[in-house]
Amino acid sequence: MTSRRRFITRSALASLVAVIGTDIVFGKNLFEDYVPLFLDQQDPASAFGKVKDMIVLNDRPWNVEALAHHLDDAVTPASKMFIRNNGLIPTDVDPAKWTLTIDGESVAQSKIYTLQDLKTKFKPSTYQLTLECGGNGRGEFNPPASGNQWGVGAVSCARWTGVRMRDLLNDVGLKSDAVYIGYYGADLHLSGDLNKDSISRGVPLAKALQDETLLAYQMNGEDIPLIHGFPLRLVAGGWPASASGKWVKRIVVRNKIHDGEKMGGDSYRMPCKPVAPGAEVSDEDMCIIESMPVKSIITYPKSGAIINGGKKLALRGHAWAGELEVKEMHLSFDFGATWKQCRLTSPANRLAWQQWDIDIQLPQMGYYELWARATDSMGNAQPMVVPGWNPKGYLNNACHRIAVKVV
Repeated sequence: MTSRRRFITRSALASLVAVIGTDIVFGKNLFEDYVPLFLDQQDPASAFGKVKDMIVLNDRPWNVEALAHHLDDAVTPASKMFIRNNGLIPTDVDPAKWTLTIDGESVAQSKIYTLQDLKTKFKPSTYQLTLECGGNGRGEFNPPASGNQWGVGAVSCARWTGVRMRDLLNDVGLKSDAVYIGYYGADLHLSGDLNKDSISRGVPLAKALQDETLLAYQMNGEDIPLIHGFPLRLVAGGWPASASGKWVKRIVVRNKIHDGEKMGGDSYRMPCKPVAPGAEVSDEDMCIIESMPVKSIITYPKSGAIINGGKKLALRGHAWAGELEVKEMHLSFDFGATWKQCRLTSPANRLAWQQWDIDIQLPQMGYYELWARATDSMGNAQPMVVPGWNPKGYLNNACHRIAVKVV
């Protein structure tokens, strides 16, 4: 019955009008948690301001991939950032009324903060941070793994501003048994069930206490776009992006590994030891993914480029290595028989990707494949083939390849 409905607030309606770009006729009749079809069915270019040729893998929930050449910017703009959602985008987002609760069995005292509290009572910090979906590259696994069949574009490196998670944890105080944090967001479960979480993951306390782990309220110097977590997002760079919860309303401090939605089974977990492709893996033999592996992409030129013979070809891209730094970058144009060392920049800060470039002379006309391979500070290099199979197709860090023709 309509008398039981909780109708959308005036400020939330204004936010939807701003996103859609025109007045919502009869918008006052929308009820709380209803997702307008515009947000649920439109293409990402018109709905979220994305470049037009991004790849839509799913629209319920939204999962949208950038192409490698979209990611040429040193700092990823919102228009080219991949989308990985697990539930429905929250619609009743009123930053003036937004609060963050920090509680759990291992806090000394529970506290509630407004956005204004976070912006005025704590020192802001800004870091450029690499976020990559744990399933980036899943489409290359054989036999196919379940989930969105990502190529290489589920990665970004934007500049995030917010409060250090460490400062908030110091403010509430931690009990001696604290070992983990978990997040809860405002996104609605796909079923519409208000009692179900679409995702609730977390990180060990040591990760939460790092300088770069933020409760962010800005991305690239502006409010975070709604699709990327406005008004508040946890950002834990270098780990699977699922650890960086969107639309965060609550942080819990745990005396055990967080047991929220998508912390168990084969979600964001890998076999602790290598298994045969297609094998069944028992729950006790699965380990939680933490730092992402070394990886790189070629962002210029785009695959399929036609190159004029006799001229040097300038290539560039990015490389990253989770909690580590990339120390060397190489490129091959003879299917891995030989490798040429690339120029490599230092990261803007820890957990940011690094730019690389190289000028090469391709020896004659014809078809070539250009392969990129990064090596991290511990000596781990990208494999030339897809690494060990796992049930959900996580952590594929095989060399990125593009094709070109010299004419």
